[in-house]
Amino acid sequence: MPNANRGSVGFQSNEFEQEYERPSKSELKRQMEELQKLGAQLVAEPRDRVKRVPMPDEVKDAILMCQTITNHEGRRRQLQYVGKMMRTLSDEEVAVIQRTIDSWKGASKAETAALHALERRREKLLADDKALTELLSEHPELDVQHLRTLIRNARKEQAENKPPKAYRELFQILKELGKQDKQASSDEESDDDEPDDE
Repeated sequence: MPNANRGSVGFQSNEFEQEYERPSKSELKRQMEELQKLGAQLVAEPRDRVKRVPMPDEVKDAILMCQTITNHEGRRRQLQYVGKMMRTLSDEEVAVIQRTIDSWKGASKAETAALHALERRREKLLADDKALTELLSEHPELDVQHLRTLIRNARKEQAENKPPKAYRELFQILKELGKQDKQASSDEESDDDEPDDE
C-alpha cells in the first residue's frame, strides 16, 4: 500500500541537489571529441592550406608532423597528440579555425558547381549546334573555325573511343571564358562601389 504522507514533508526533493559550476564529464568528453575531429580535418587538408590557418605554431607543427607519418600506429598516436594540442586552444582560436575550414568547404562547393556547369555547357556544344551560336553571341572574340574543329574532333573522339584531346581542350576554353566573365563582373562591381565624381 502506498504511503499517503510521502512527499508532504515540507521540502522539495531538488533542494538537496548540488549545483555544478563546471560541465559534466559527458559534456567534456563531447568537447574533446569535437576538437579531436577538428584536428583530424586539418590533418586531412593539404599542407599549404594548413600553414595559412591562424593558430599557435606548436599546434600547427603537430598537425604538419602528423601529415608526414605513414605508419598506422604512429599516425594514430600523433592524431591523439594533435587532439591534445587542440585542447590547449582558446574558444576564440577554435572558432577561427572552424570558420576557416567552413570557408574552404563553401569555396570547394562553389568550385565544384562551376565545373559541373562548364561540363554541361560542353555537352550542350557537342549535342546541339545552336549552343555554339549562343556561345559566339556571348563571346564574339572567339575563333569560330577553331571551335567548330574542336567540336567536330571531340564528337569523333567519342564515337571512336579515342583519347579525349579535343574534348579537354574545349573544356579549357570554356573554363578560361568563365574566368574572364568572373573577372569582368568583379570589375563592374568595384566600379559600382566607387562614388561618381561630379
